[in-house]
Amino acid sequence: MSVATEKKTNKVSNSRSHIPVFDINMNSEDMERMIGNAERAANFLKALGHEGRLMILCHLASGEKSVTELEDLLSSRQAAVSQQLTRLRLEGLVKPRRDGKTIYYKLTDNRAREIIEVVYDLFCRNGD
Repeated sequence: MSVATEKKTNKVSNSRSHIPVFDINMNSEDMERMIGNAERAANFLKALGHEGRLMILCHLASGEKSVTELEDLLSSRQAAVSQQLTRLRLEGLVKPRRDGKTIYYKLTDNRAREIIEVVYDLFCRNGD
């Protein structure tokens, strides 16, 4: 690839980025907002950063599931599934619904669905 083509490619890819440029001249209000956003993003990513929770979110991305269905899909014990669902619920990513003795869960945060789609595209789509 020529240098001119490479510069043009970089220019196109940079113009598509939605990430703003920050520098040392930021005012304190913008810096505080950035710190708060980083903290919320880190907590969100930590909730997704566990294999069991990620698998639960993958299954819930296709629709509501009961705790028993999730146990079967994950080949996991009820206590382990419940523990992970509690964390996801505390983060506001899933919501329970009771029907008699059965508790169903569904995704409540569209950001989780969007992340699951990206993770699927990056790690699963091509059978990797």
